[in-house]
Amino acid sequence: MTDWRVPGFTSTGSKRPDVLFGAAPGESLALPRRFARASGCRVWDENGRAYVDYVMALGAVALGYAHPEVDRAATDAIAHGVVGPLAPVIEEELAEALCRAIPWIEAVRFLKSGAEAVAAAVRLARVATGRERVLGCGYHGWLDWCQGPGTPGVPASVRSLHAVLPFNDAERTRAMIRAERDHLAVVVVEPVIHAEPTREWLEVLRSETARAGAVLVFDEIKTAFRLAIGGAGERYGVTPDLVVLGKALANGYPLAAVGGRADVMRRVTETWISSTLATEAVSLAAARATLGFMQRERVPARLQATGINLLAGFRRLAEAHPALVTAVRGIPEMCFLEFASEDVSAELARGAAERGVLFKRTAYNFVSLAHEAPDIEGTLTVLDETLQALKTRRRSPPCGPPDLTV
Repeated sequence: MTDWRVPGFTSTGSKRPDVLFGAAPGESLALPRRFARASGCRVWDENGRAYVDYVMALGAVALGYAHPEVDRAATDAIAHGVVGPLAPVIEEELAEALCRAIPWIEAVRFLKSGAEAVAAAVRLARVATGRERVLGCGYHGWLDWCQGPGTPGVPASVRSLHAVLPFNDAERTRAMIRAERDHLAVVVVEPVIHAEPTREWLEVLRSETARAGAVLVFDEIKTAFRLAIGGAGERYGVTPDLVVLGKALANGYPLAAVGGRADVMRRVTETWISSTLATEAVSLAAARATLGFMQRERVPARLQATGINLLAGFRRLAEAHPALVTAVRGIPEMCFLEFASEDVSAELARGAAERGVLFKRTAYNFVSLAHEAPDIEGTLTVLDETLQALKTRRRSPPCGPPDLTV
């Protein structure tokens, strides 16, 4: 037992010290555990120390923390009342703006988290098809419908309705969709998982779901507003039936959405998908400001340019430290290193933090509009120094008393 009032240290599992640094919450007071404020691409911990950050709120922030234009919109919304008894005007205004920005979204509903937005998409698909089976690929949140075997608290009957599709394997994907054809309600995929999708895989997803009469959902919670305003669907030219948006949609304010074909979206009136705070006006205002800024300033293209420099640096690190770094994964906008062991990844993350960089040791590190060339160069230097220190430490013989045996 611990004396933490929040069981497990924090309500967001991916922000636990053991996940970020391989360290127990109280193991090292030198490691950052809680943040006190954030601005641009920097955060300050509870002790006032600053860090250049690549976790970026797990990808929820693309413009940089405390973005002035987004925060002004949110502040204005606060001044007019956060919630009320009627649907807010801004809800329809944001929906219209999203439909104009992403043409395959004909109608949209808002929620507060990505997990519930993907669940809403699955619910809509089941209503539209009258079927129950789901094929998924990627991480779609913590709710029961998409959990794998062995997850405590999830009924086996619920788990049995879900199976995992292989990423980028066109033949196995085709075979699995065809095998489920008569029972398949929906195929839900993250279109980018550690690498770009192949054209063949995307086309198989599109053609086989249409042939089966199932709904194709792109989970673009990480990729929308980063790869392009319309995410992977826009970049790769494959249109899903439904798309789920989140994270960078409101630059860190809590908002998610499911949208797509009007005939599928209209099925929302045949079931119950509703949340008191889905129409909270602050996040809606932040999203409208975020979308407008991203379109005006061509933000996804700028994120790609910054990410190209980071990814190229990762590749140089892998070449320089092959015994420690085994692979470079991802795409410029969201990338990471693979390491020779869990211990290496933890030591790297700790060493980087000690040198003023919050570096995600697993998927993904995210660049933001606030990261500038000196930030990237300084980060790569920190990572190189940390890896070199690890290499030296591992080569050094362990210290101990001399062997006095004869």
